Amino acid sequence: MTSNPELDMARNLVTATGENIFLTGRAGTGKTTFLRNLRESCPKRMIVVAPTGVAAINAGGVTMHSFFQLPFGIFIPGTTRAGEEIRRFSKVKIAIIRSLDLLVIDEISMVRADTLDSVDDVLRRFRDRSKPFGGVQLLMIGDMAQLAPVVKDEEWETLRHYYQSPYFFDSRALCRTRYTSIELKHIYRQSDTYFIDLLSKVRENRADESVLHALNARHRPGFDPSPEEGYITLTSHNRTARAINEDRLVAIDAPEYTFHAETDGDFPEWLYPVEPELRLRESAQVMFTKNDPSPAKRFVNGTIGRVTAIDDENIEVVPRDGGEPIVVEQLEWANTRYSLDTTTNQITETIDGVFRQYPLRTAWAITIHKSQGLTFDRAIVDAADSFSHGQVYVALSRLRTLEGMVLRTPLRREAIISDAVVDDFSRHVERNQPGDDTLTALRSEYRLRLLCEMFDFDPLLRAWHGAGRFMEENLGKLYPRLIERWRETGEALRSDVRDVGTKFRGQIARLVELDDRAALADRVQRGAAWFLEHLDPVTSLLTEAAGTSTDNKDVKKRLRELLAAVYRELSVKIATLTPAAGGDFTVEGHLAARGAAIAAAESGRKPKKEKTAPTQNEEAEEFDILNPELFERLRTWRNGVAAEQGVKPYVVATQKAIIGIANAIPSTPAALLAVRGIGRTFVEKHGAAALQIVEDFRLGR
Repeated sequence: MTSNPELDMARNLVTATGENIFLTGRAGTGKTTFLRNLRESCPKRMIVVAPTGVAAINAGGVTMHSFFQLPFGIFIPGTTRAGEEIRRFSKVKIAIIRSLDLLVIDEISMVRADTLDSVDDVLRRFRDRSKPFGGVQLLMIGDMAQLAPVVKDEEWETLRHYYQSPYFFDSRALCRTRYTSIELKHIYRQSDTYFIDLLSKVRENRADESVLHALNARHRPGFDPSPEEGYITLTSHNRTARAINEDRLVAIDAPEYTFHAETDGDFPEWLYPVEPELRLRESAQVMFTKNDPSPAKRFVNGTIGRVTAIDDENIEVVPRDGGEPIVVEQLEWANTRYSLDTTTNQITETIDGVFRQYPLRTAWAITIHKSQGLTFDRAIVDAADSFSHGQVYVALSRLRTLEGMVLRTPLRREAIISDAVVDDFSRHVERNQPGDDTLTALRSEYRLRLLCEMFDFDPLLRAWHGAGRFMEENLGKLYPRLIERWRETGEALRSDVRDVGTKFRGQIARLVELDDRAALADRVQRGAAWFLEHLDPVTSLLTEAAGTSTDNKDVKKRLRELLAAVYRELSVKIATLTPAAGGDFTVEGHLAARGAAIAAAESGRKPKKEKTAPTQNEEAEEFDILNPELFERLRTWRNGVAAEQGVKPYVVATQKAIIGIANAIPSTPAALLAVRGIGRTFVEKHGAAALQIVEDFRLGR
C-alpha cells in the first residue's frame, strides 16, 4: 500500500495514544486492510467485535452481543432488564475486560446508539465506573454513508425519548467522552476521477440532475449479457437475488451437485458465513466467498468465475478474467472466542468451532447488503427499489469503473435515501481532521496519564480499607493483633504512600509540561524505587491475611473477594513500578506489564490460604504477634542481612517465619526448625544469629 498520511495518523493515534477514534472513509479506502494489519502489529491488548455474525467472522472477531453477553432488544440507559441479573461473566472474560487496552468495533455504522450504551454499561461494571466505557480506548471503524442500524418502528417509539437518533454517535456514553475522527481520503478501488466524483456526490447527498443523468446513461433496457461476460446483479431485496440465482441455475442443462458444509465444535447456524448447502452445475456463475489462503492468492472474496468441471468431490472454476483453472478446495471459517493464555497472561484467540465449505456461491445476483466490502468489475445494479439509507451508494461503489456498471432501471432521486443527521455528522468529521500537533499533544497526554495512574495509590488504599473494615467487623476477636497491624499499615499506606504519590504526580506533570525528558526519566526511576520499598510491608501483611480462616463460609468467601481486590491493585502497582525502577519505562512495556498483572489476578491466581487450616487457637498464635519487641528485633536483623546480600527480605526469611520465631521463642536449633516457615537452610545459615537475638530478648538485654 502506498504512503497514506491518514492511515499513518490513524495507526499512530491507536498505538501511541489513549484517544478514542472514529476511522471512516468512503468505500475502497482501505479500512478493512487497516484493521487486518492492526491485528497483526498492535502492541496493545485488543479485541475486535462487530454488530452481526457475518461482519464479525469477516473481521476475525466476535459479535458484540456474544462477547458482552447483551440481551437482544432495546437498552434503556439507567435501567435493568428483567432477567439481566442472572447473567454471569466467567473469570476469564472478566480478566479480559479488565486488562483490555483497546476495543475495536467494526462496521460501526450498523451499531445502534443503545447497543453502544449497553457495551458501556458492561465495561463500567468491571472497570472504572466513573469513566465512559470504563476507560478503555475505542477504535470505531465504518462509513456512515453505508448501511444503517436496524431499528423497528416500535423500538424507536421508545428509544426516541432517550436518543436524538439511532446512530452510534448519539450514544449517551460516547457523547460524554472525547474522540477524534479520521477520514481516509485515498481510494484504492477506483482510479477514474470522474466516477469517483459521481460517487462522492451520491455519498454526500449532492446527487443533482446532472449526477442522475450521468449515472442513468448506464441504463441498458433489456440488457442480457452472455455468461462469459460475468456480470453479477446487485439488488436491494433478498427474494429477488434468490429468484435470479435459482432461475439461472435450473436453466442449465447439466447435472446438479449439492455440497454440504461440515462443522466441528461450536458454530451456531446464525454465524454461518455461506449457505450450508451449495447447489452447483457445470457452467454456473459463482463468486468466491473467501480470500485464497495459499501463497498463490488465486482469488479473493468477490472474485467471479464459471464452473468448468464438477463431480461429487471436485469443483473446477475458471476466473472470469481468465487465468488457469482453479481446483477449489474446502476452506474453513473459525468461530473465535477470546481467552487468556495461562502462561503469558496475554489475550489470545481460541477457536470454539469451525465451519467447512467450498468458498463459493451462485453469483448471478447478490443483495446489496451482502455485497458490502466486495469489489466487482462488472455488475447490473438493481437499486431503484432501495428502502434504506446508503443502499444506492453501497451498490454503486462496489464497481471499479463506471463502464463496468449497468443499471437495470433508471435511478430516481427518491431512491438515493439520505439522512440529514448523518449528513451533518459527516460534514463535522470532514471539517475536524487531526494534524501533527494534535498527535504530539495526545502522545504527551497519554504518557502523562499512564505515569499518573502508576503513582495513583487511591484504588489500593480504598481496597485496603474495605478489607480492613470487614475483618474488624467479622474477625475482630479472632485476630486482634493482625487487625491492629492492618490498621497501622493502612495509616502508613495513606500518609507515606498515597499522600506522597499525590504530590509526586504533580511533580511529574510539571516535568512533562517543561518537556524535561532527562529529569523526568530520573524522577520516575527514583520515585518507582522509593514506592516499591514502601509497599513491601503491605505485601507481607497481605500474604499473612490471606492465611486467615473461619468456619463461616459466607465470611470466608467475602474476605477472599476483598483480599483479592487488594491483591489485584497491589500486583498491578508492583508489576508496573518494577521496570520503571530499573529505568525501563516505556508505554508498550507499561501496558504489557499492567495487562498481564490484571489478567493474572483476575483469572484466579491470587493469594491462597494454607492447605491445612489450623484450629482457631493455632491461627491466633500464628498470625498475631505475641511479642512485638522481639518481632521488631528479628525483622530489623533480617532486613539488614538482606541489604548486605542484595536480596529481598523475604529471601532471607518470610514475615510469617519471623512472626513464628517471635511467638515461639525457641532456644535450640531443633525448636527453631519446628517453627512453621523455617527450614534447614535457614537454620544452617542464620540459626545461630536468630537464636542469639531470642536469647537476648529472654534475658532482657
